[in-house]
Amino acid sequence: MSGRGSKGAKTGKAVKNVSKSQKAGLQFPVGRIARYLRKGKFGQRIGSGAAVYMAAILEYLSAEILELAGNAARDNKKSRIVPRHIQLAIRNDEELSRLLADVTIAQGGVLPNIQSVLLPKKTATKQRIVESQAV
Repeated sequence: MSGRGSKGAKTGKAVKNVSKSQKAGLQFPVGRIARYLRKGKFGQRIGSGAAVYMAAILEYLSAEILELAGNAARDNKKSRIVPRHIQLAIRNDEELSRLLADVTIAQGGVLPNIQSVLLPKKTATKQRIVESQAV
């Protein structure tokens, strides 16, 4: 036999369809990403592994951002992730901040930052405490 034909015909059992995402062990839709790659005219030919690879990358990045945003939400004693938490997660992580440097997140706000020049000087207060204790 050449190995072609229906797989369930010899044994009499029905073959269950398995998606490309399940074969790759991913949650993101490999078939849909493959379709978008073909329709997007990113190249004349798109390999079968390209969609799997891209789905894995997208799944990893989204999981990383969601984990960091969940930690930011927990730090603020919230149970729900809002855009502010996503912004804090991305900007506090060096690699994600570099990757998404040109991205504006709606309702994200900015990182809390006070320049050191604007802070009151600590040496003057310490000197007053030392002088008052010496007297």
